[in-house]
Amino acid sequence: MKKQIAAATIIAAALLAGCGGGGGSTAPTTATVAGKVADGYLVNAVVFMDKNGNYQLDAGEPSAITNDKGEYTLTVDPADVGKYPIIARADANVTIDKDTNTAVAHSYIMSLPKESVTGTVSSNFVSPMSTQLREMMESGSYANMQDAMAGLRTRLGVTPGTNIMGDYIAGQNNTLHIAAQNMAQLMGAQSGLMFRNYSGANRLDVTRYRGMMGAIFSNMSAVRTGAQMPQMTSGMTSNISNITAGMPSQNMSSFTSGMSWGGSMMGR
Repeated sequence: MKKQIAAATIIAAALLAGCGGGGGSTAPTTATVAGKVADGYLVNAVVFMDKNGNYQLDAGEPSAITNDKGEYTLTVDPADVGKYPIIARADANVTIDKDTNTAVAHSYIMSLPKESVTGTVSSNFVSPMSTQLREMMESGSYANMQDAMAGLRTRLGVTPGTNIMGDYIAGQNNTLHIAAQNMAQLMGAQSGLMFRNYSGANRLDVTRYRGMMGAIFSNMSAVRTGAQMPQMTSGMTSNISNITAGMPSQNMSSFTSGMSWGGSMMGR
């Protein structure tokens, strides 16, 4: 009888082990990163997780196209959430800006810093604001996202409690919406200087791109209102043209003290 009981016990233990301990669950093999892309909401924008930091969609990187509400969903490895930034690319004559219901005239790149990428449903809002914050974090001048967000709020002249990363369209924050529209306009106007042909592919010149973002950051008070946009555009074009194409990547802080359309330059 004892031998029978012992044998039964061994069999029961083996069955429990085969079932993952009787109550365990297998870790998920995929995670979802979802959100929206906006200057105004952008339709037919390319969104991807940039695993190698080159601002380009490469083989193996999760990607999606925004729908008619500017929404996207990426299916990613759970370990990659918060590890890599999200890139959104507006393509000339393809991507539609819902603010105007027309295709954008120039291509431009926006991003979401890796520190803000989460698996929370629809929380990953990619905009000119998140783009500026990503470059601020890449500069190494900010200890964390809270520090960077506080710095951008100060630049924009908005109240400390403003949700700088939030959906300013849904939240009806007209100040941020106008600033975002102006930033996108400046970014698009420099498209011809940002993209270069490498082995038949149109690729972003990262150093010139960061020079552009440094110029926008340095003149953020004017960007907020749109004052002197033609002067800012021409001044940025002149300054960015002086950055040698194809230079090794530099971060935005290399340019914030020396690139201006002619207004006063400010440090961080």
